[in-house]
Amino acid sequence: MAKNQEVERIAKKLDKMVHKKNTDGALDLLRELKNIKMSLETLQSTRVGMSVNAVRKQSSEEEVQTLAKALIKSWKKLLDGSEEKKKDGSPVRSSSTSKDSGSSEKSSKKSGESETTPTTPTTPTSPSAPTTPTSPTTPTLPPRVTSFPPPPVTTDSVRNKCRELLVAALQTDDDHRTIGVDCDHLAAQIEEEIFQEFKSTDIKYKTRLRSRISNLKDQKNPDLRRNVLCGNISPHRIASMTAEEMASAELKQIRENLTKESIREHQLSKVGGTETDMFICNKCHGKSCSYTQVQTRSADEPMTTFVLCNSCGNRWKFC
Repeated sequence: MAKNQEVERIAKKLDKMVHKKNTDGALDLLRELKNIKMSLETLQSTRVGMSVNAVRKQSSEEEVQTLAKALIKSWKKLLDGSEEKKKDGSPVRSSSTSKDSGSSEKSSKKSGESETTPTTPTTPTSPSAPTTPTSPTTPTLPPRVTSFPPPPVTTDSVRNKCRELLVAALQTDDDHRTIGVDCDHLAAQIEEEIFQEFKSTDIKYKTRLRSRISNLKDQKNPDLRRNVLCGNISPHRIASMTAEEMASAELKQIRENLTKESIREHQLSKVGGTETDMFICNKCHGKSCSYTQVQTRSADEPMTTFVLCNSCGNRWKFC
């Protein structure tokens, strides 16, 4: 438990570095991880592989990238090793049983051939060797943390095609391998949530699927895809999120700046100003106006003039 807490602490620090786009000190944290004996259970429960992979992509230091790649490569061997043990488990059991049956047949044949040799019954003791297979120890492997319930089966060609496109979007990079997620099950869960909302594969259903796929494939918004793979965003949540909620942090900042700029221009054209009859309103054709001049660009550019019609409230600007 203490080891899991230590690994989780390091993973959180790495995530903060990636969020702040400042990877100073990442090398020391990676060295700490290198000195920790990682287990499959710790790797899956803390999802530290995703954090290390994100730091590798964010950092420009060659030493950080090299050490991160080495750690991810060693951790992938743990996942590959567990899969091989699961695959090798059943054949070993079957071979051992076949050896037991074969030895019993041999012993029965030998006992039938001659009863005069009392030493022959000692030969069946040889099957004691097959009683030491290590394959029964495979059930002690820790269960996968990121497993999902079996997806509902469907024969609808449209739904199956949408699931394939969702799988491709979730597998845009190698994060799904690092985390160890079954993308087929996850994609089926997301598609099922959307289908249950519309109860058909009409245009609304297809539009909702297209927006999920395009946002999950967006290379400029990897955090959305990683949060879905890790389970931080559930299939039900990603199925109902709006475009604003799925947007990347960069796009959200741009939208916020545009909103602030629009509010500022609106307030400048409404509050204060100098009354004049030099301007004609293009709506009511009145000449009772107020104007305000503001330096909104660089100093060597002309000022921007905001005009307000005092009669109808129409506002406009020009440089």
